[in-house]
Amino acid sequence: MAAGAASALVPASARAARRRKLHGGHFAFMRALVQGLDLRESWDRYLRAEGEATDLRTVRATIAWLRDEFAAAARREDRHGVARLVRLDTSRLFDAAALPSLDSFAEQHGLQDFSQQEQAEAYAAAYGAQGRRLRRRARLVEKQLEALRWLEALVAEPPRAGDALAAWLNPALASRLEAADLFTLHQLAERINGLGQGWHGGLRGIGRTKAQRIVEWLRAHEDSTGLRIGAHTALPRSHLAEQALHGVVMAATDIRPLEKIVVPAEMDGSRGLYRRPQAQCLLAAGNDYEAILAWIGAKHGATPQQQAAVVARRRSRAAGDALAVTGTRASPSLSPLPPVLSHTQRAYRKEAERFLLWALLVRGKALSSMTHEDCVAYRGFLADPQPRSRWCGPRGRERWSPLWRPFEGPLSARAVGQALTVLRNLYNFLVQQNYLVGNPWTGVAVSRGAAPRVDAGRSLTMAQWRFVREQLELQPANGSTRRLRAALLLLYATGLRLSEAVAARAGDLHWVEYPADGEDAQAEAGWVLRVVGKGQRQREVPLPQPVADELLDYLASRGLDPDPGHPATQDAFLLGLASDAAERAPQLLGAGIDPAAGIASNTLYDQLKTFFGHCAGLLRAQGNERGAQRLFAASTHWLRHSHASHAIARGMPIEIAQQNLGHASLATTTVYVTTEQRRRMKAMKKFWQD
Repeated sequence: MAAGAASALVPASARAARRRKLHGGHFAFMRALVQGLDLRESWDRYLRAEGEATDLRTVRATIAWLRDEFAAAARREDRHGVARLVRLDTSRLFDAAALPSLDSFAEQHGLQDFSQQEQAEAYAAAYGAQGRRLRRRARLVEKQLEALRWLEALVAEPPRAGDALAAWLNPALASRLEAADLFTLHQLAERINGLGQGWHGGLRGIGRTKAQRIVEWLRAHEDSTGLRIGAHTALPRSHLAEQALHGVVMAATDIRPLEKIVVPAEMDGSRGLYRRPQAQCLLAAGNDYEAILAWIGAKHGATPQQQAAVVARRRSRAAGDALAVTGTRASPSLSPLPPVLSHTQRAYRKEAERFLLWALLVRGKALSSMTHEDCVAYRGFLADPQPRSRWCGPRGRERWSPLWRPFEGPLSARAVGQALTVLRNLYNFLVQQNYLVGNPWTGVAVSRGAAPRVDAGRSLTMAQWRFVREQLELQPANGSTRRLRAALLLLYATGLRLSEAVAARAGDLHWVEYPADGEDAQAEAGWVLRVVGKGQRQREVPLPQPVADELLDYLASRGLDPDPGHPATQDAFLLGLASDAAERAPQLLGAGIDPAAGIASNTLYDQLKTFFGHCAGLLRAQGNERGAQRLFAASTHWLRHSHASHAIARGMPIEIAQQNLGHASLATTTVYVTTEQRRRMKAMKKFWQD
């Protein structure tokens, strides 16, 4: 299709939105050019976002475009003389240098003793024609400046938040941003504020210099766009404390995390349709928001040790921060909740904030006024949250970021089932506490097969696990690798959840001895790890001797006594910061680290994902694409599934596996019994081959 034909298919409104606009900086630059000011200085002052001043091709093209735009605007007003005037380059019309004064001329030519008239006649004889040209040039310059002032008042526009990027930025720059689905100034500012200093990562053709120019341009036009680029974007994320990020997104009745949702008084549930009288309620909560917080707080939370460890890490990080934003409006405080939420509390908070947002923004109702029909409608919404641009965003956006969204996309049937189960639990709680008269989720059906269940297929085969072990031995020797080795073996050998592994301390490791009994004449001794799992249920998991040795050696490598019962060691986390982290990243950790300190769950998760990705790349290079895809998908939880599947396949009784894994129901553990299914598949293949 020809370019003209393709252009004709674009709606006129879209073409108008993309048409480049003129702002005050364009006119200021051209006035400086007309007056003969330094080109490079003027460019850097007014049009730096267009590119380098040393790129003469871009500079000349921009000047030509500006003159064409000015002339076109004048012609639209039937000012054809002005159109011709603004296209003139007065610097090329007259090359004469500035003329000397009459006194200087007389002194230079020895005419001091002559009369003024005689000096003037001599001056006119020498510079008459040139002087007339310069005076004409000065008049043209003044007329051009007057024309530019008139045109600026006529066509200059201030940038607005909803304007297309193509309307204000260099076409090449705008096209690169559009390739990343950034089309408006608002979207661009949201990405910058949402990702911080490295916002341009992954955008082809936009490096640090171009990114800096874009930020400078947006800041220069903050007054007209209303788009504020936060101070946090000047530093890496690792240098920012939580407090420095609180004011990036203000609390509002809009798409916000639970802690920043502003619930209007008419929808806060204080007068909900199905509320019981406050005097009969067993909760102190006076509205739905407070009731949600009470419900989350009632769930099993993180242990005091886990809370203390996370708070200590946050304080340590904040103490060395180069940026502390002050004067920002604090978000509503989740005062009934601890500073650290357990995995269960985070999962329940997610479903509550999703439903609360939908109730406020879509239904316009309080949670305590929701009907059975509302709940059925929300079930449909979960399968396809629309509009997608408002409700959905990429995984991993932090809760402080303007890029955070409550959904990543449509929920699977299993995820919908999980969401409905959690919300039914919320309303059951509110009914039991005499906050509500009934549960509107009763009778809302969940699709068959949607109920959450363990996916035993998300595990490594025996061969893949051996390959992972082989690659682990080839990793360079450093503190980070020692932790990777200890964590990988611990998770596989015990089937611990990620949260359980990072919470485990050296003092949880015990040596036990069991005497012989009637069934076995041989005594047993070994290591067990005391674990606090879901619902604060405690269990003891036997630990193979080689894995225990690995953990004790790892403690010693961190400068701790390898005896887990030693007073200086027993409170140390089994998995801690890399022993050489301070040497490898002094800018983050300063002169040293606490060898007993633990790590965040996401730190270990990211390290293991990176290692699995490395292994996957090696398999892909060997031509094993299917194995590579599985390892690319593998995560910490795959090690839990692998432990269960491999242990049961090797003959471990299912009830023992249940106890080790901490499953409340034996039915959950039976998912890993794949021996019979494997025999059936093998028999079917043999049947067909025969």
